[in-house]
Order: sequence, then C-alpha cells, then structure tokens
Amino acid sequence: MSIRERIDQLNWVAIAAAMDSKGFALVKNVLTGDECDLLTAHYNDEHLYRKTIVMERHHYGQGEYKYFKYPLPALIQQLRETVYPKVAPIANNWMQLLNKEHSFPDTLDELLQHCHEHDQLRPTPLILQYVTGGYNAMHQDLYGEVFFPMQLVFILDEPDVDYEGGEFILMEQKPREQSRVMVLKPTKGDMLLFTTSYRPARGSKGYHRVNMKHGVSEISSGKRRGMGIIFHDAK
Repeated sequence: MSIRERIDQLNWVAIAAAMDSKGFALVKNVLTGDECDLLTAHYNDEHLYRKTIVMERHHYGQGEYKYFKYPLPALIQQLRETVYPKVAPIANNWMQLLNKEHSFPDTLDELLQHCHEHDQLRPTPLILQYVTGGYNAMHQDLYGEVFFPMQLVFILDEPDVDYEGGEFILMEQKPREQSRVMVLKPTKGDMLLFTTSYRPARGSKGYHRVNMKHGVSEISSGKRRGMGIIFHDAK
C-alpha cells in the first residue's frame, strides 16, 4: 500500500476529534520499519539538507537537527502534500470556533504560495537526532508571520530497544490556570499530529485559545531519531 493510500485510509473523524479535545492525535504504524530505516540511513547525506542546527549553541536543548532542502525526498513530499488536505478542515474549524476571519487553503501548494508571498521560502521538514543526555526544550515551530496550526512527527527508532527515555512532551497553558503536561511514547513508525501553537477549548463563555508547547525529555541511553513535517515554509 502506498503512503497516499495509507493516509487516505486513516480514521480522520477520530483524528479530528482527538485534535479538538486534546490538541494531538497519535496514529500507530503509519510508516513501515523499512521507511524509517531509509530516513535514518541517509542522516549523514549532507546533500539532502539546507542547514544543520546544533541545539546547544542556541540553548534549544542538547542534540542536532537538519532541515531538508527542496526538492524534498519523495516520502516526505508525499506525506506533506497528502496529510495537509486532511487537516486543513480541522484547522479551519478551529479558526471558526475562535472567531478568527482567517482560513487555510485546501491544498499544500496554495499554503506554500501564501508563505512565499510573505518571503517565507525555505522548507521546514527536518530530521532530529538525540543521543544519551539529549533533550529538546519546550518550544513552538512558527518560523514567520504565516504558520499552519498543526504539524507531524514520526519516530524513526524503537523506544526501549534503540533508546531509553526520550518521551514526547506536550504542555498546555490555559489562561489563569496551572499548566498541564502530557507525556507520550510513540513507537517506531507512529505518526503524531499535534498543534503547532494553540487549540480551541470550550469554557463557560464559549471557546477560548489554549497555548501549547512541545519538547522531548532527556535520553537516558541510546540514540533517538525523529522526522518532523511542518507544513508552512520559513523566512
């Protein structure tokens, strides 16, 4: 089954419900083991990337990530352009619930054209690597004035086999309330869809904005690689 067919056959009604209620949806076994291994095998092929970030230098955490350059590898391009039309209606519903006039286009090409009109020209899909002691501090991936409110991450190694620790962390910050932390442990090939910045939450006076950040807990042993797909381009 092709990646497009796999994405089409996912339960998008359940995924939308999870995004609306929690700000994330974890979907099992979207990538095959061979697809994960292919991505990690090419980690050191520098011609695939436009930029490498050593996280310690910027106080982002401890580890390394690399932004892919255009043209993206076929698997990443297919995921990016196939998932986007599925999540754009969820994002547009969020805009309506929060009384925002903004709406997102139906296709990835149209979103990227909007990014390019705002001088956001650089691709944002990336691959991340952490070894023992590595972590990613809590953050949001915005990159410019134009940003899509959801993104993907795929875990490329097997927890408790290839590495220990390294849980995916989401922190929810409700107005006038203490923060809530959610700790997730996706396995190899799983797809995690989550909010880039915020989600709507129902309160006593209707819907309001809840800000969210994400990060990765410390790796206690081994090596953890992940691949992130952000739909908007960067300045």
